[in-house]
Amino acid sequence: MEASRNKRLLILAIKLGYQTRGFSDAAEKVGATVVFGTDRCHKLDDPWGDGALALQFEKPREAAEAIVRELEGNPPDAILALGDRATSTAAFAAERFGIPGNAPAAVEACRNKLRQRERLAASGVRVPEFLGISATEAVSEIASRAKFPCVLKPVALAASQGVIRANTAVEFERAAARIRNLLASPEIQAMHEPQIDWLLAESYIPGREVAVEALLTDGRLRILAIFDKPDALEGPYFEETIYVTPSRLSKESQAAIEKCAARTADALGLTTGPIHAEFRINEAGPWVLEMAPRPIGGLCSRALRFGRERISLEELLIRDALRMGGSEVDREERASGVMMIPVPRSGIFEGVDGLERAGETEGIEEIRITTRLRDYVAAWPEGSSYLGFIFATGPSPEKAEVALRAAHATLSFRFSPRLPVEHPLKGNRRA
Repeated sequence: MEASRNKRLLILAIKLGYQTRGFSDAAEKVGATVVFGTDRCHKLDDPWGDGALALQFEKPREAAEAIVRELEGNPPDAILALGDRATSTAAFAAERFGIPGNAPAAVEACRNKLRQRERLAASGVRVPEFLGISATEAVSEIASRAKFPCVLKPVALAASQGVIRANTAVEFERAAARIRNLLASPEIQAMHEPQIDWLLAESYIPGREVAVEALLTDGRLRILAIFDKPDALEGPYFEETIYVTPSRLSKESQAAIEKCAARTADALGLTTGPIHAEFRINEAGPWVLEMAPRPIGGLCSRALRFGRERISLEELLIRDALRMGGSEVDREERASGVMMIPVPRSGIFEGVDGLERAGETEGIEEIRITTRLRDYVAAWPEGSSYLGFIFATGPSPEKAEVALRAAHATLSFRFSPRLPVEHPLKGNRRA
């Protein structure tokens, strides 16, 4: 363990990410030193006292150069990116330091849904039929020749934000208008993502949906967990709720998903680090919805424990990244699950009732409400943040799922409407 004391890990994360504390705690446990890089304002003088580097993830090359300047005398041994926005910066920085990492071109292809579809289709990986729609194209003409049902989504957002199913040309046009209105919002425009105004239209794929957590080590992909999504994600919006593992799919289906995941990573050129991916599976086999070179988001990693010591996903990833050993362990045998608490309607969050009773539900391990009181939360498709997380374990996936649903049923969330903000120069004015 002493040999690991000098190991340095650079973690890149958005400033409001849930995950940084878990990784910091895991790094301390294994004796590694952590340096954080976040997208906080560079004009603030270390407001949180954590010594984090202030970076601009929308300019990944420049952000990587800033990292090299700051850490050149004491470079990191490994880099982990939390969330999609930091992955390109991590790739460029790893390349500059000469440490293991994914190629920048591979990562940037993953961050753009249209580019990812194009690369996978060219490699023969099964993906939905798709079409990119620029900000200037007339949606009505495209809608008139679209195949239905289909799904429209922004090419540059995550967490199912802005994803809408359309069953007719009229619904197609309405969905496109709604997504474009979302993309025009100041919050989205401030992200400065490439092709932020583009849409992706793709055929709707029926079937069961799963999430895959995996790890690439020297190009070898290892499945850490396959999560079933027991709620039917059929639209019109695609807010996710429950993840449960181990999967209840047949061994043949799980093997097909594993094979498809490996082919997808290879087609995208990914070789190193954590992988989070989404698939649909039906009688034709698995279909790739998305693959990202990052760990699972939010607090969902708390649903995963590995080996006899029940180490966290964060510790496993750190051990692998720093080549410390101890990461070649399987997920615990006990079933586990997480519910990302859905947002029933948009509004100002005023509180929740029934927490104590929900926490007493058999199988429930923890309930975390992450939305702050008096904060505005948006429901899907405009929303992208959940109210919190419920965690459960059980002797079977069925028992874990039942516990999650029972606990959620006892919770009652209170909201108040957000009043419109009147411009100070409008309305009644005194002479």
